[in-house]
Amino acid sequence: MYPYLSRPEMADIVNLRTARKQAKRRQQDVEAQANRLVHGQRKSTRALQMAQQAKAARDLDRRRIEKGDGR
Repeated sequence: MYPYLSRPEMADIVNLRTARKQAKRRQQDVEAQANRLVHGQRKSTRALQMAQQAKAARDLDRRRIEKGDGR
């Protein structure tokens, strides 16, 4: 009947505007995930990390050996 309708090499029709929008959304999702990892800490977690760093610095300073005049 119509042999050209049943060719296996025919591709699906793609709306380029929709494909671009989907690609842009995927890219934004990747960027958002990266930003969540960098900036997405809770305030309590940030405060805990800052307190731990301050304690480590204090402990290091307390254990520092003072050198005399170099003799």
